Amino acid sequence: MRNFSNKAIIAVCAIGISFTSFAGNKDRTGQAGAPELLINPWARSTGVFGLNVSSVGGIEAMKENIAGLAQDSLTDVGLSHGIYLSGTGISINNLAVAQKVGDVGVIGINVMSMSFGDITTTNYNNPQGQGSYHPQFLNVELGFSKQFSTHINAGIAATYVSEQISNINALGLAFEGGIQYVTGKRDNFRFGITLRNLGTNMHFSGNGFSVSAEQPQSSPSFFVTENYPSDKFEMPTYLNFGGSYDIFLDENHLSSKNSVPMHRLSIIADFQSNSFNNDYLGAGLEYGFKNMFMVRAAYRYENGIDNPATTTTMYTGLAVGLTAQTRFGGSGPMFALDYSFRPTDRPANGVHMMTLRLTR
Repeated sequence: MRNFSNKAIIAVCAIGISFTSFAGNKDRTGQAGAPELLINPWARSTGVFGLNVSSVGGIEAMKENIAGLAQDSLTDVGLSHGIYLSGTGISINNLAVAQKVGDVGVIGINVMSMSFGDITTTNYNNPQGQGSYHPQFLNVELGFSKQFSTHINAGIAATYVSEQISNINALGLAFEGGIQYVTGKRDNFRFGITLRNLGTNMHFSGNGFSVSAEQPQSSPSFFVTENYPSDKFEMPTYLNFGGSYDIFLDENHLSSKNSVPMHRLSIIADFQSNSFNNDYLGAGLEYGFKNMFMVRAAYRYENGIDNPATTTTMYTGLAVGLTAQTRFGGSGPMFALDYSFRPTDRPANGVHMMTLRLTR
């Protein structure tokens, strides 16, 4: 088993080295499409800005590191709502279900939609607007993860991407894979790596790109309709790897390896190499009391974030969150309520995420 673990670590490192150059071309910054693939709708992980790629588990793993889907629970159900850029009318709704299938592994499905409200329709003849349209983004992800040993989880997933308004749409398919490795005296050191959003090129098409124009030098005159589809664009691929270390403040009082600590402090660090954005580097802390209450905070840095003239992100870099959870009966399902907030620069008023989870 030790040889298998060593080989897995070497494979993970090889993947990281192989794809480091994949995200190094900053001449392409801002040229990717499907930006919703970079949005994490889960409150627990966004409370540390998604830096917990090494320790994320359950349904939340489908938006961070699919390997974590194979962590302990048999059934995991979650519903999340996000107020994206408070005051703009943009909202995020997310539903996910995961089920363990014997010794085969864990299968999960995640459906996320973004609503932008009603936007006034304008054109050359009606610059003041006439009617409205309703843009909508929809992502449907199907994932599979398996625990190959007590130390290693691995998984793969595919996401169907749909962006549309009444007369224009774009469709695509994105893929991802990830690994998590656990070690330490109490399984308290974790390492994770994931490659996400490798996918097909996308382009917008539909009646919205049709132009009807009068045919010149014709008698009698007549109109010709021509289509001018948009250019293709790529998906926002990125490589993410990080680690975490759990400190049990009452370790001397724990009777066994599986005992629940009264006080836990987790240290999280993460690096994300982006194809079309600045790279991210961040760290965070999470304090847990009896596995019932958790508070967390993190800071994620990217080049130029501290200078309004050069920053390419709306975020200030900070994130905070909390969790309250309880188990029904001695061995019943776990019910959890999560919340996170990430402040943004003006005129936006921050991003709020709220999640309800039921785990058995």
